[in-house]
Amino acid sequence: MGKRLWVERNKDGSWDAFSDDGAHIKFGKGKGVFTPGDLMKIALAGCAALSSQFAVEHTLGEGKGAQIVVDGQYDPEDDAYTSFDEQVVVDATDANLSDEDADKLKERVTRHIDKGCTVKHTYVQETPVRMNVTVRH
Repeated sequence: MGKRLWVERNKDGSWDAFSDDGAHIKFGKGKGVFTPGDLMKIALAGCAALSSQFAVEHTLGEGKGAQIVVDGQYDPEDDAYTSFDEQVVVDATDANLSDEDADKLKERVTRHIDKGCTVKHTYVQETPVRMNVTVRH
């Protein structure tokens, strides 16, 4: 079983998400907060960032990382994302890499993300969601 997560509604209409280990993020539908759809894209980008970190740091040095931008195709009729586009950009301009070394880094980053990104693995397969509603009274 994964980490226990829960959300709670705020008086201003926004929501807070919490975890047992102290993580916290605010979300909702207003200005200045992430929507649940944004959080899906952030999860995909964050997973790619963490998965690629070793490959990037191994080549470019500690503290270096990729910038990952994720966008999604939203279908309002089905109220669902039909696909995601992920751009992974590694700034290696200071490293003076040869074309061959740049190609090797690109290949390593791709392999690390393809192997280690749980969110990507989840999104590319059909993932059932079981729901149980309880009304306390």
